[in-house]
Amino acid sequence: MNEATKTTKDITKKVKVENFDISRSDETLDLAKDLAKFIKDNKLTTNVQGKEFVNVEGWQYAGSRLGIVPIVEHVINVSTEGELKYQAKVTLFDLRHQTTVGAGFAVCSNKESGKKFYQEFAIMSMAQTRAIGKAYRNCLAWIIRAAGYEPTPAEEMDYNTNTVVAAPAPTAAVVQPVPAMQVVPAEAPAIAAEQANAPVQYATAAQKEEIIRLLNHPVITRPEKTKMLLNINRLDEERAIQSIAKLRKAIDDRENGEKAAA
Repeated sequence: MNEATKTTKDITKKVKVENFDISRSDETLDLAKDLAKFIKDNKLTTNVQGKEFVNVEGWQYAGSRLGIVPIVEHVINVSTEGELKYQAKVTLFDLRHQTTVGAGFAVCSNKESGKKFYQEFAIMSMAQTRAIGKAYRNCLAWIIRAAGYEPTPAEEMDYNTNTVVAAPAPTAAVVQPVPAMQVVPAEAPAIAAEQANAPVQYATAAQKEEIIRLLNHPVITRPEKTKMLLNINRLDEERAIQSIAKLRKAIDDRENGEKAAA
């Protein structure tokens, strides 16, 4: 089997992840405390009617500590003549047990409160972001609750309440529909106006799998792995290529340093 035809399961067979035993109360408590501190320190919550709901980045961090990463299955254009709407599906892959452990579906529409003037890429991105949060919620709500937060992703509350979220300024650009089954990244910060309507080539599944494989090399530190996993769905192809090159160089440099020290 060549590299191009390897699946996520093939590539991650020798992955090393943290060995938390969630059946032990002491280990669950330690993980919950660490998660609570990370979420608080990085301000990864949204206040809705006086309650704190964790943003998708916090859910991704919880998943990464358990070796569970999101895989985007699809983002489908289900728009109608009067509505811009996308549906996304995300599955969760357990690196330790080499199996799929959960899934989540979500939609986003410009008919929602606060999204009337959202551009198409933002509607697609939010559908995927919500699907990631939903997938993790189905699998890890217990650990978020143990950390002291509401067991529902903040992005899902945005969908289910009338809370108004600041929308981008109106634009005169004509929205062009895209083919179904197009995979897009999680919601990213605002980009330059001249790039807003340009098509973006996001990181391919093969690139993401290669990044995950490299991140689980023994010389890569846990903070480095966590930071990259939290942002992997936001990479375009060029940034993915750069990240792969940097990871390979870091691994080579550190392995050579260990050999020299020996």
